[in-house]
Amino acid sequence: MNARIWPLRKPLHAEGVRVPGDKSISHRSLTFAALAEGESRVAGLAPGGDVRSTARCLAQLGVPVLRGDGTPWTGKTPPQRPPGSAALPERDSDMEDDDAIILGQGLSGLREPVERLDCGNSGTTIRLLTGVLAGAGIEATLIGDESLSRRPMERVARPLRQLGAEIETTHGKPPVIVRRGHPLRAAAVASDVASAQVKSAVLLAGLFAEGETSFTEPGKSRDHTERLLRTMGAAVVQRGTTVSVRGPANLRGIALDVPGDLSSAAFLVAAALVAPEGSTLSLEHVGVNPTRAGFLDALAMFGARIQLELGESGGPEPVAKLTVGAQKLRGAELDGDLILRAIDEVPILAVLGALAEGETVIRGAQELRVKESDRIAQMAAGLRGMGGRVEELPDGLRIEGGGGLHGGAAIDAAMDHRIALAFSVAALGAREACCISGAEWADISFPGFYVLLRSLGAEVEISS
Repeated sequence: MNARIWPLRKPLHAEGVRVPGDKSISHRSLTFAALAEGESRVAGLAPGGDVRSTARCLAQLGVPVLRGDGTPWTGKTPPQRPPGSAALPERDSDMEDDDAIILGQGLSGLREPVERLDCGNSGTTIRLLTGVLAGAGIEATLIGDESLSRRPMERVARPLRQLGAEIETTHGKPPVIVRRGHPLRAAAVASDVASAQVKSAVLLAGLFAEGETSFTEPGKSRDHTERLLRTMGAAVVQRGTTVSVRGPANLRGIALDVPGDLSSAAFLVAAALVAPEGSTLSLEHVGVNPTRAGFLDALAMFGARIQLELGESGGPEPVAKLTVGAQKLRGAELDGDLILRAIDEVPILAVLGALAEGETVIRGAQELRVKESDRIAQMAAGLRGMGGRVEELPDGLRIEGGGGLHGGAAIDAAMDHRIALAFSVAALGAREACCISGAEWADISFPGFYVLLRSLGAEVEISS
C-alpha cells in the first residue's frame, strides 16, 4: 500500500483524541493474565497486529482470550471513517474489539501447542513467550515473519540458559525452539544491554523457579513488567538497576484499562508541532510512565511547550491529557538515559530535528540497529531523500536543521511501522508531497492512522 501525503496547508484542531492502547502494556497484560488464577478483564488493548499475535499464541497454549460475547478476541482494526470526518470514534461505542476477557490458567495450566507459535512481526511476543515457555517447561517452536526472523534472540536465550532452560536459536535468530522438561533454578542474571524485553523474559521465567531471580541491566529500562506483576501479587523488588522476583508466584486476575500509547501519541504531537501556526491538539488518557516518557523531555530540549494534566489511570500506570500547538523548534543534543527512555520515539525525534533550527545530535541509540529495520540507517536515508542534511553515526544521527525538508521523495517503510509513521509526519511538514511505500506497516501499532490524519485536515491519498 502506498500513502501519498501533502504538506499541511491549514492549522490542525482536535480535542479529546484517544490514541490506541499502549502496545507494551497490552502484550504484558494478556501474557501475565494468562499465568494468573481466574479471570482478568482488560480494556483499551492495542488493536494492531502485534498484540493479535500474542493473543493467538496464548490461545494455542490453552488460554482463552475472549470478547464480551464469548467469541475469540481478534483485536480488529477500528472502523474506517470517510475523509473529512470531524473526530475519531469514542472507544466505548465504536471500538468494542479492544476489550478482552482472559481466562487465566495459572503457572501450571498451560498446554503444549500442536503447531508452531507464529509471533508475526512482534519482537515482544516472541521474547516474552520464550521466557514463559522456559519457565513452564513446555516445548514449542516460535517463528515470525521475514522482519522478525532477522532479529536477535540470543540476547534472550543466553540469560534463560543461565536459569537452566534449553533453548535453540537459528544462527542467533528465529525460529526459536524451547525444549521441555528442564526445571529452572533461581539465579542472578547480569545483562550488558538495557532491554525491557530481555528483562521481562527473565522475570517471567523466574515466576516459575524456587527462590529469587534477579536481573541487572546497565540502565533502567521501562518498568511496565514490574508495575503489573506487583499489581497481580508477585513479590517484585527494585534496587537501582536490579529487579528481582520471588517464585513460584501466585498471580491474581486483574481489571485494567490500558493507557493510550505514548509512542503512538508522539506522531500526533509532532504533527501538531510542525503544522501551520495556530494549530492545537489534545490527546486523552496517554500513558506517561517516567521510564518511557523521554520523548516529553526531548520535546523540552527542542524548546517545545506541552501541557500535561495528570488523570485517573485505574491501574499501576500514570496517565495524562496532553495538549500541544504549533511551535518553532531549536536543535538539541539527545543521548544517555533520555534516549533509553525514548528509544521507540527516536525516528520521530529525528524528523523534528530536521525541521528545527540548528543542529540535532542523537547518540546512544545503537539498539535501533536491530529493530524491525535498521532504524538509524532508514531514517538517515529517508531524510536525505527529502533534502535533509544528515550524518549517520554508529549509535545515532547528526542532523543539520534550518533548511527544512523539500519532500517530493519516495520513502520505503522497510517493513517497519515506526518508519512509515515518522515519514508520514515528515511529509506533513515538507514543502512538497511525499509517497510512503509499505504504508500498511503503520497498522502494526496505529491502525487507522491515515484515516485519523484526514479527519485532522491532512490530505492523504491511499493506493495499492
